[in-house]
Amino acid sequence: MIHYVLLLVCAVAIYLSCEWFVNAVEWLGLRLNVGKMAVGTILAAFGTALPESVVTLVAVTTGSTEKAKDIGVGAAMGGPLALSTIAYGVTGAILLRKRRREPAEDGGPAGEALGDAKDMRRLAKDQKWFLPIFVVKVVLGLVAFAYKPVLGLLFFAAYGVYFWREIRGGGDGDEDDEELEPLKLQPRAASPATWAVVVQTLATLLVIFFASQLFVKQLDAIGPMLGLPTAVTALLLSPVATELPEVMNAIIWVRQGKTKLALANISGAMMIQATVPSGLGLLFTTWKFDSALIWAGLITMAAIVYLLLTMRAHRLTPARLTVAAGFYVVFGIGLVPILS
Repeated sequence: MIHYVLLLVCAVAIYLSCEWFVNAVEWLGLRLNVGKMAVGTILAAFGTALPESVVTLVAVTTGSTEKAKDIGVGAAMGGPLALSTIAYGVTGAILLRKRRREPAEDGGPAGEALGDAKDMRRLAKDQKWFLPIFVVKVVLGLVAFAYKPVLGLLFFAAYGVYFWREIRGGGDGDEDDEELEPLKLQPRAASPATWAVVVQTLATLLVIFFASQLFVKQLDAIGPMLGLPTAVTALLLSPVATELPEVMNAIIWVRQGKTKLALANISGAMMIQATVPSGLGLLFTTWKFDSALIWAGLITMAAIVYLLLTMRAHRLTPARLTVAAGFYVVFGIGLVPILS
């Protein structure tokens, strides 16, 4: 019973912390003078992707056996899978519900695309960055050669280039004068102190980090209690749990009418997951995939291709975004014969 209670407490703690985090990170972006979209793709994404990156770092550097190190490899593959399916799908479902209730306030009817041609190009750009990097990441998991670990450095370099591009042009000329909500730590201040912005950002990140880790541990304990094999919990449920902060951020921003920031947070987190954990895995493990990881890679690529084609056709609607979650269902169904 205690595991279920802790699971609920952690979920509530993550949601409330994310509310304070997105509030602080928007002010942080203003203080750092970065583009509005870079707030989602860089600042928010870096913070919410931290738990998964630390899991990979600890697993691959301190694991005493290959099996222990494989946990880090699994985390490096599970993150992009959950983001490209569950995170986008949940965001689409929330948008669909919001548009049906408030079509005039949230961009139009439920069947209308999420932005104009320019918005679609902006969304597709991140997917076009992610897909080739992820394909290389999967291919490297299928082969073995002497200098493969060195290639891990290229993944760090790839994220460095992406980071620089976002910082230099994260707004893509789409800045607006939308007034920010007061900083929760200083609700009466029209312009909060920089120290308060930093304190609120770091404090909420700490809560998100520890609550996410505790959430995953409770899920790992509950899985066997429900009769689920450990492998199913690790590959099917844990990735969803570790990406919970990104999902919570997206829900909060969609609720506030900031759909672009919600989608930017997910795509930015995907870029981190495709590069930083992968680089660590290549440097410290054999980076050899089994059937389950290959299946995860294929489903992730299929989901991104679907989203990319929809974006390029300027036909990405809340309903079509929700369909992305179906790829995770396909992953779960295909995982059964692989693990049996």
